[in-house]
Amino acid sequence: MKKTILRILALTLTAAFAFGCAAPSAQKDAKADRQASEFFQTMEYPAIDDDVILPYQDGIAASVSATSVRRPPAEVRAVWISFLEFEHILKNKTERQFTANIQKMFDTSKDFGLNTVIVQVRPFADALYESSHFPWSHTITGTEGKNPGFDPLAIMVREARARGLRIEAWINPYRIRPANRNNPLSSSNQARKWIENGDDSVIRYNGIISYNPASTKAQNLIVAGVVEIVRNYNIDGIHIDDYFYPVTDTAFDKPSYDGYVKNGGGLSLANWRRANVETLIKKMYNAIKQENKNVLFGISPQSSVYNNYHAQYLDVRKITSAPGYFDYICPQIYFGYDNQAQPYRDTLKEWESMVTAPGVKLYVGLAAYKIGRQDSWAGDRGRHEFVRNDDLMKRKTQDARNAKNYGGVVIFRYDSLFEPERDVAQIVNREARNLKSLFL
Repeated sequence: MKKTILRILALTLTAAFAFGCAAPSAQKDAKADRQASEFFQTMEYPAIDDDVILPYQDGIAASVSATSVRRPPAEVRAVWISFLEFEHILKNKTERQFTANIQKMFDTSKDFGLNTVIVQVRPFADALYESSHFPWSHTITGTEGKNPGFDPLAIMVREARARGLRIEAWINPYRIRPANRNNPLSSSNQARKWIENGDDSVIRYNGIISYNPASTKAQNLIVAGVVEIVRNYNIDGIHIDDYFYPVTDTAFDKPSYDGYVKNGGGLSLANWRRANVETLIKKMYNAIKQENKNVLFGISPQSSVYNNYHAQYLDVRKITSAPGYFDYICPQIYFGYDNQAQPYRDTLKEWESMVTAPGVKLYVGLAAYKIGRQDSWAGDRGRHEFVRNDDLMKRKTQDARNAKNYGGVVIFRYDSLFEPERDVAQIVNREARNLKSLFL
């Protein structure tokens, strides 16, 4: 079993880095979910480096008051809208065309009974909004750094508010380019500047370009970008997903780790990586609350505790039981009830038992993309569960509502639920009708 787990991780980690929050990957369905011990309880924060605009400096005029963001409803009912949707509703579109497209999507979401949209606004160290820290995204015009002449996030905030929808800004903190996406970095991209200057704040490894999680300058840039969004846009939350360390290879960040050890550091490589991730999460949470205490911060990790701990270097047992990390956690429980390794009900109970930090809510990520598809990683018993049933999301939501710290559900993703491919459209529509009956 252990060898199987490691083989799956090795084959899938790099590929998974290419997608958004919850793209189908073997990594997300790896067979084992074992309890891991907590190697450390405290950590020291590195000193702040002034080479990057700090998140607490007055570099941008404040435009959003702390009272303009509403409290979350008793049940958040959300959908992820990823860069994959923006590829066809935003890319090379005029402002009027994009506005019409997003109006239709938000109308559909509202009519379904959803109350929240989570929109991916920084997929590749870029921005779908006017930013002082990141270039315009190539997902808008096809060219990174090219001003589209309008602000997609501002439009989405306006249209969400007009419909009474909550809106959260979803970012990928570390990812600059996955191995399968080679769009050139613009001259204004800080990542490119660091690469050209030989700065270790960016790591290039086997086709991947990533911010170095150990770099204080990279951390500060990421946090400054978050504060910029909170300060300039009337959003309800900042949301990050499960893309932390892109690989487990020891060579990925060897120079940084060697430097840490040389300077007296005593953590193992794995624990040092976990400390780096926790440092960023805490910095983000504290910066958001300093800017606007009413804006939520949420994380959507994989549902496998084992994978999070050993592959992403995220100790979910630790951060769900202590305050100061986030307001909600949304594990991607993309498994059926008959999944051989991670049956839905058992996985839900595990997360319910872990989330004990005061005030932290448990959301559940649901996989619309699996509906009507064979789940080859679910084992013989669960292989056809998403083909033979048309009420899985409804039943999963009903079960999730019984969790003592339940806060809502999030569906991956918009197109999978509302614009399904033709070969699965009928069963997806039946699943949608069944789920909708819980919301309206």
